[in-house]
Amino acid sequence: MTIAVAGCTAGNSLHPAPKGSSHGKAVIKASLAAFHSCSDALAGLRGAAEASVTAYGMPQVAGASSRAGVAYAASGVATAPEAAAAGAAGPVGGAASSSAAAPAYSGTNDYTAGVDEPDLVKSDGRRIVTVSGSTLEVIDAATRQVTGSLDLSSSGVQYGQPNLLLSGDHVLVISTSASEAGPAGPAVSQYGPKFVLVDLAGQPRVLASYTISGNLVGARLTGSIVRVVTDSAPNIVFPDVPSGTSDAERVATYRVAAGQAGLDAWLPRYQSTSASGSTSGSVPCTSVSRPAKFSGANLLTVLTFDMSGDAFGTGDPVTVAADGDTVYGTTTSLYVASGAMVTPWGAGGTYVRGSGSTAGTQIYRFDVSQPGPPRYVASGSVPGYLLNQYAMSEWNGYLRVATTTGTSWAIADGAPSGASGTSGTSGTSGMPPSSSAVYELTTSAPVMRIVGTVAGLGSMERIYAVRFMGPVGYVVTFRQTDPLYTLDLSDPARPRVVGALALTGYSAYLHPVSATRLLGVGQNADSVGHVLGAQVSLFDVSDLAKPSRLATYALASSVSAAGMDPHAFLYWPADRLVVVPIQEYGGFAAPAGATQQPTHVPQSGALVLRVSGASLTRAGFISPPQSSGYDGSPIERSLVIGQTLWTISPGGVLASDLTSLRQQAWLPFSQTVNSYPSPSGSAIAP
Repeated sequence: MTIAVAGCTAGNSLHPAPKGSSHGKAVIKASLAAFHSCSDALAGLRGAAEASVTAYGMPQVAGASSRAGVAYAASGVATAPEAAAAGAAGPVGGAASSSAAAPAYSGTNDYTAGVDEPDLVKSDGRRIVTVSGSTLEVIDAATRQVTGSLDLSSSGVQYGQPNLLLSGDHVLVISTSASEAGPAGPAVSQYGPKFVLVDLAGQPRVLASYTISGNLVGARLTGSIVRVVTDSAPNIVFPDVPSGTSDAERVATYRVAAGQAGLDAWLPRYQSTSASGSTSGSVPCTSVSRPAKFSGANLLTVLTFDMSGDAFGTGDPVTVAADGDTVYGTTTSLYVASGAMVTPWGAGGTYVRGSGSTAGTQIYRFDVSQPGPPRYVASGSVPGYLLNQYAMSEWNGYLRVATTTGTSWAIADGAPSGASGTSGTSGTSGMPPSSSAVYELTTSAPVMRIVGTVAGLGSMERIYAVRFMGPVGYVVTFRQTDPLYTLDLSDPARPRVVGALALTGYSAYLHPVSATRLLGVGQNADSVGHVLGAQVSLFDVSDLAKPSRLATYALASSVSAAGMDPHAFLYWPADRLVVVPIQEYGGFAAPAGATQQPTHVPQSGALVLRVSGASLTRAGFISPPQSSGYDGSPIERSLVIGQTLWTISPGGVLASDLTSLRQQAWLPFSQTVNSYPSPSGSAIAP
C-alpha cells in the first residue's frame, strides 16, 4: 500500500509563500510505503545508506540521533488556558488522583490539558513521587513523611536523571540503560531508553521493564496509555582507513561497509521483562514504512504501553524510515517533527540554537485516538527549524507551526554573554539572514498542506518563545531587542500580525494568567543585547493591536531554569502565585538608565511572586535548608497540594505554608538526585 505524503528525510520539494503573502503552496513528491519483505527492506535501507554516506560516515541529524542518554527538548507551556483564565484551583496536568478526597493540587506544567509529559516529580494530590540517586521516593502529602522507597539500581545501569509518568497506582520510570537490548549475541556498546513499571500500592515494587536500542525523543500519557517515541541510527561499523586517504576513497570504502551491513544494523532491538518471563526481539522489517526518499540513517519508532497492566509486551512498534527530534501531542494526535537545531556552546552547560540548514522541518502525524498502536495518517513540511514542541499547535483541524529560517546564532537562555557573539551573526556561509514565520497546515490525510503563512517576523533574529492560545498566537524573537508579536490566527488561510511590542531583553517562556494577561520568563538585557539576569514580565494582551508590558521583576546576575524547561515553572491560579527557580552566576551589572534596579538574590532557590491586577509583587524567596553537601542547592521543581507549597531540589523536598511561606517540613534525600554518571562524564539534564 502506498500513501502520498509530504515530508521525507531528504529531497523534499517545497515552495514556501513569498514574504508578506498569506498563502503558501507545497509541491509534494514523496510517498510512504511499507517494505514488502525483509529482503526488500534490507535492499532499500542499504541503498539509501550508501547514497548518503559521507567522508565522515553516516550523516547525523541535529538532535535525536546525536544524543546519548535521556534528553528532552526544552519545553514550554503548561496549564490549560481555560483553567488559568478561570482561576481554577483544581488539578491541572498530571495524572488524575486515585482518591476522591485528594485536595486541589498542581500537576506537571504540561503543554496540552489531558496529555501528561514525563518529569522529575509527579503527584496525584495524595503523594509525591520522585527519584533520588537510584532510589524511588514516595512522600505522603498529608503527613509529610516518606512512606515508601525502592532501590532501582538492580533494574539496570542508568544515566541521567530519570523522568516519571504517573497513572493510578503505577509509575513509569524513564531512564537510559547501558546494556544492549535484544537477542543474545556479541556485546554492543550502545545506550538505549529504559522503562521500569513500578506498583505504588503498598511498598513500591517493580512489575516490568523494557529496553530498546536508540535514543528517547519524547513520551506522552493520555489516560493510562503511554506513547513513546524513539530515534535509532544504524549500527554500521566503518573500517579504519590509512592517513592521507582522499575523501573520495574514504566515501567509497564506507559505501562498501554500508552495502554489506545486515538488517539487524537498522532494526531497533528490545527486551521486555515481567513476572511471566523475559522476551527479546526486533522491530519487524515488514512493519517499517519508508518515504520515497530517505537517508537510511535513522528509524523513527512509536511504542505503545498501557500503564494499567503489569507488563509491557512488545510495545507494538510503528516505525518509519525518518528522523525525529521534537514531539507534540494532543488527546487524539501525536506529532513528531525533525527540525530542531541545538548545538553545544562554551562551558557550563549552556547552548546555542541556530540554523545551518535549509532542509526545513518534516512533521509526521499519528492518530492516537484509540488505545492500540497509533495509526500513521499524514505528513507535511515547512521551511526552517523549530524552537521546541510549543512551536506547534493543533486547533480546529489545523496545525500551526512557527519556525526560523536562515542563519541566526544567538546565545541561549541564561548563558553569560560578552561584547561579542551575543547579537549573533547573520548571512554567513552564503546563508540568508534569519527570519521567522508561522504556517497554517491542514491535518487531514494524507498530505498536510500549507494553506496560510505570515512571514517576516524578526529579521536577523530567531524565535525565543511561542505560545498559541486558540485563535491567537504570540511569538518572541530576539537579537538586541525583544519584539513580542501578537497574531490573529482565526482564519487559517489569512494569518496576520496584529501588533508588536519591542523591549530590551527577551521572554523564553510565555504563560497565560487570564484571557488578557500573559507572563513571560526570560532575561533582562541592555540595548545591545547583553543579558543581565533573570526577569519576569507581565503583559496586557487585551488589545492585540497594542500589547503592553505592565510590570517586570528583574534579578541581577541570575538565571531561571524555567526559561529552558518550563516544567520548572509554576503558576497557581487560586492564589495568583508564580514560582520560578533562580540561580546566581555573578559578574553582570544593571543596564544603564534602567527604570527598575534589579534586586540582589541572596542565594539559589525559588522566587515567589504574586500577580495582582497590573503588578508583580514579591511574596518571598524559598531556599533549601543549608546542610552538608547541599549548600546553594538549586530548586528544580515546585508544586502545590492543598495549602502547602512543595519545592524539590537535589538535596531533598521542602514543604512550606502556601500563604506565609514558612517551612513546615524538610525531607532530605540520602542520595543526590543528579548522581547518575553520563556517558561523557557529566550529568545529562532532562
